[in-house]
Formats: sequence, structure tokens, C-alpha cells
Amino acid sequence: MWQIETHCHTFVSEDSLARPADLVAAARHKGLDRVVITDHNSITGALAAQAIDPQLVIIGEEIMTRQGELLAFFVQEQIPPGLEALQTIEILRQQGAFISVSHPFDVVRGGHWDLPDLEAIVPLIDAVEVFNARCMHPGYNEQAQTFARLHDLPGTAGSDAHALFELGQARLVIPPFRDADELRAVIREAQVQGKLSSPWVHLASRYAVWRKSLG
Repeated sequence: MWQIETHCHTFVSEDSLARPADLVAAARHKGLDRVVITDHNSITGALAAQAIDPQLVIIGEEIMTRQGELLAFFVQEQIPPGLEALQTIEILRQQGAFISVSHPFDVVRGGHWDLPDLEAIVPLIDAVEVFNARCMHPGYNEQAQTFARLHDLPGTAGSDAHALFELGQARLVIPPFRDADELRAVIREAQVQGKLSSPWVHLASRYAVWRKSLG
């Protein structure tokens, strides 16, 4: 079984302090078998990290649509933000990407979904993020778990790390896979491991934004 991190960010995200090379080193140190790097509306950091360790890193992207955020794995080309969700999903499906939904019920953060919009994309997605370590209230993850169960969708889980110490806080234990199709085949066997991060991790994101504003 592999231990994989499905949701983390590198320095190209404005609120992250994790540089690609440092993230790769931290993932190796923590015993992760695969890491999906999902920067906000960019694959630049993921490409840089994959160049360092092609076996470890999977290219992903967290994409802001007009309805909410999507979480995509095995992305071939960067998807711009601000499109309709159905248009974004169509582009991702053309690329063969695996499609999940980021922290869909976390109303504290941007990118959460209204229930009718989320229900409308159920036939077109592969999974829902049922555990996000950065959710400030456990009820948000519980809502996602309930939604996934009601709609017979498998779940993904991730730390949503914006700093290296968060990496691997939440992970999936899953049979090995080589691509998006194989991930779809084994995702229902995945087990979620992890715990919620301290609310103080959000200060790291604010610090990153402040630091980058200073150049």
C-alpha cells in the first residue's frame, strides 16, 4: 500500500512558503510514496517538483471555477481560473485527469460550493475531498463525508499544506497506481489517515502573503 498526499502547495501559490525542492525533500523524509501538488490555478510549482523527482510527484491543480474549487490530479495542461465548473470539468476530462472537489462545505474559505451546484457535477467527477486537514471545524469534513456517501462517491484526503511542517498531516493509504485510470480503479480501497491541523497554520499563509508583498 502507498501513502499519498493529495493536496499541497508550493511557493508559486501566493499563500505558500514551500519551495518545490524543499517540498520534495520533506515528502521523502516523511515516507510519502506519492505527492499530488495542487497549487492554486497553476501547475508551475508541480512541474518544477516533478523535474526533481518524477516518481514522487504527480502534477495537480486546485482550480477556482465560478461555482467553487476543483481538485485535479494528473493534469496535462494548466487550466485557467474563472470558468464555469462544467467547462473546467470538460477540459479536465479531455486531459484524462482525475477530478475531486476541494473542501466543498468549508464556508470559512473561498471556493466552497452551494449544494445545488455540487449536486449538478456529481455524474462528472471521480471523488470528493472528504478530509481536509485545514478545515477549522470538523463539521465541514463530516458534511463532505455524508455527501460522498449519499452520492456513492469515493473520497480523497489531504493536508492542504502551505508550509512544510503540514505536509502529510492527512493522507490516503491506497494500492499502487500509475495514472488517472488506475487511480479511479483503486480509489474505493483507499483509507483516510490524519488529523486536523491547528488553526494557527492559517497564520503561516497570512505570513506568506505578507512576505511576498514585500518582494
